[in-house]
Amino acid sequence: MSPGIQKVEALDEGHFVCVEWEDGSESRYPCVWLRDNCQCPLCFLPSAGARRLLLEDLDVNIVVKQVALTDRKKISVTWPDEHTSVYEAEWLRKRCFSEEARAVMRADLFLPECQYWGSDLQLPKIPFEEILYNDESAYKWLCTLKKVGIVLLTGAATRQGELIRLGHRIGFLRLTFYGPTWQVQDKADANNVAYTTGRLCFHTDYPVLQHPPGVQFLHCIKQTAAGGESEVVDGFHVSNKLKKQNPEAYQILSSTAVNYSDVGVDYCDFAVHCKQRIIDVDSRGQAIRINYNNATRDTVFDIPAEKVRPFYAALKEFNDLLNSAKYKFTYKLKPGDIVTFDNWRVLHGRQSYPSCSEVTRHLEGAYADWDVVMSRFRLLRKRVLNRD
Repeated sequence: MSPGIQKVEALDEGHFVCVEWEDGSESRYPCVWLRDNCQCPLCFLPSAGARRLLLEDLDVNIVVKQVALTDRKKISVTWPDEHTSVYEAEWLRKRCFSEEARAVMRADLFLPECQYWGSDLQLPKIPFEEILYNDESAYKWLCTLKKVGIVLLTGAATRQGELIRLGHRIGFLRLTFYGPTWQVQDKADANNVAYTTGRLCFHTDYPVLQHPPGVQFLHCIKQTAAGGESEVVDGFHVSNKLKKQNPEAYQILSSTAVNYSDVGVDYCDFAVHCKQRIIDVDSRGQAIRINYNNATRDTVFDIPAEKVRPFYAALKEFNDLLNSAKYKFTYKLKPGDIVTFDNWRVLHGRQSYPSCSEVTRHLEGAYADWDVVMSRFRLLRKRVLNRD
């Protein structure tokens, strides 16, 4: 429970409101933010959880006329135009501007914690039917998926369509040019290297899209007796190693825009082109998405000629780290297994398997966006833990 309010006062000539809490801590709230976030029915639509107040009606230099502590759980602010705003103590406490409070809110909203791994990965496993019908299991699945980056769901039926059920559990699947779901098997005149029996090197799917799918599902329906092992590597973990080992290579891969292309016919005909940095970073230089697929990296390369060789050297070093026995994890899917993983973080590959006149290996694949997955995570958390 949030502590009650001990005292409230205006500071800095009315530009800030300072709340002193019963536990002795203080929070300072800019008045322009308080006015912008007035919760009264004129300024806020509760049924939509949306702001009604128009930005053009907001005075960015607004100061408080009067502030009062109505009780230990509320404050009341009167503005120069006599409009009154009331703020609940719990609401204010959650939105405190201190670094500590903002870090707590970031963790609560976006679950940024990463548990890095290498060849020592203990692959998390949860029964498929459990996550479909049990909220606690579904919550555990999505929480682990976000933190570890990969979870194996076991015991699904060995038929097409199980991923559609999984999509309904989280909300909906991501439609791409390969369809709502797609079949990974050896195909004549394959329009994707995955639809062959050859080895697939480590990659993330679909960097040719400006917004690549965040989560990937692969359901094993049929598995070859020889070969076909799956390989995964924690791209964030390896990126951190590259940054420490060769900062210049990391800088090149996180700043160079690489051309990707994918042209063909599947769910419909397509001609997709995009530029992506191999390692996308945030304002702190921390990797937030890996965009690497050697198969669809275009022959067009829009950089000065003298920068080409240093780029290849950096990419080769990154690729060597990805393939190091220290970092990659190898496993073999069994019929009924569904591997779910973070396509922005986990690079995956496949060992080759013998070609045959009939289909010996069949995976059904699908994508979901992180927005959809995290939405379901927050709803499940509220239901399971009884909190927002």
